[in-house]
Amino acid sequence: MPDSNDRREGWALKGRPEWVSETNRLTKFLDVDAVVPLDEASLLDHARRNTGLDDFGEDGWREHFRVLLKMIEAEAKLNFVGRVLTRSDMLTYLEARLNVTEAYKRHPEIDDEMVTEPVFILGFGRSGTTILHETLSQDPQFRSVRRWEGLFPWPSPEEATYETDPRIAKAQGRVDFVHGISPDWASMHAWGGDIPVEDIEFTYSAFFSEVWQLGYQIPSWERYFNQQSPDLHFTWHKRLIKLLQWKFKKPHWLFKNPTHMPRIPALLKAYPDAKIVLPHRDPVTTADSVINVGGVIVSWRTDDIFGENKTGDEWLDIDSRVKMWDDVMEWIDSGLMKPGFYGNIIYPEFMSDPMAAVGKLYDELRLTLTPGAAGRMKAFLDARHQGSHGNKNAYEKSAPTDPRTIEERRRYKRYQERFGVPND
Repeated sequence: MPDSNDRREGWALKGRPEWVSETNRLTKFLDVDAVVPLDEASLLDHARRNTGLDDFGEDGWREHFRVLLKMIEAEAKLNFVGRVLTRSDMLTYLEARLNVTEAYKRHPEIDDEMVTEPVFILGFGRSGTTILHETLSQDPQFRSVRRWEGLFPWPSPEEATYETDPRIAKAQGRVDFVHGISPDWASMHAWGGDIPVEDIEFTYSAFFSEVWQLGYQIPSWERYFNQQSPDLHFTWHKRLIKLLQWKFKKPHWLFKNPTHMPRIPALLKAYPDAKIVLPHRDPVTTADSVINVGGVIVSWRTDDIFGENKTGDEWLDIDSRVKMWDDVMEWIDSGLMKPGFYGNIIYPEFMSDPMAAVGKLYDELRLTLTPGAAGRMKAFLDARHQGSHGNKNAYEKSAPTDPRTIEERRRYKRYQERFGVPND
């Protein structure tokens, strides 16, 4: 019996490009497992041949990789296009891992790099994290990871060629393929070869992240991941960042990753001087939007969207969502998150007067907002989406009188009152 409190019930994809539907239909009865293999041996061997390298680095990642492949095969119900995309992606991430390992072998001094006071944008997904990330990245004191360098991190990027590196076009080709599969995605989320990306999008090569249950319906992986220590994820995160800044560094890194929020203690263990940005938006609205985005992402690889194998409970279940903010409030009150090392930004305030909201955030983080940086941010916002700072994709919103909405409002009251978060 459908659960009326589960937003995934009743969600449907608006449609697919005809070529995608037809390709998946025509290949349905082929031996696609043999044509597009996803076994460990085949993937590792192909990555070695593509790079001419053999050392994947320390062995802690390999068990996670094996578990991931097993669960994708058992639960994800990939269609043909999804299987092709998956194999291509896995090879890219394995090749990145080989190259990162080789870089450290050739240049062990990379490990001496220091990462000072990085800034992390956390918060619920769909609370304006992407537009905030892009806006703040206009500040020259920040360096953000762009898609091309996250996918192809070696050779280490250099400042002189950073805007013209041929890897930008290579990454854009991957983006264009996804947009060809899913045109709706382009209207939902800023995504391009040269656009800053979330942390989970440049740490694929750790094969240990929440990203997998967001892109595939693999509930066994979601349970598996939540039983593990997140330290490996942040170890690989820092290893990659040191490599990327080796020949091109700025005073601070600017990261964005909503899924880090439940794991702030592990983040601060890896980066004790990190500054954390907490974006706030009506949590009922963000849950509505997460469903729409999640369904579209899953649709890239399967026809069975939100079928029997559903993932994403941590970001949809009211208990989990309330607990995230309860934990954040506890970490603030206990002193784990210290004044000057966290700041807040309210989505409606950012939308109505973005530069005033950014100015308040900088004051909380004890960062300097120069007139030049502010001017660059304003110019970016004026140009983006013809002045619209959010995504343009419509989605079904919860009715104010719905019993689920009323209960969620009650449960979120403490959080919204603490941070002054209005209802949309």
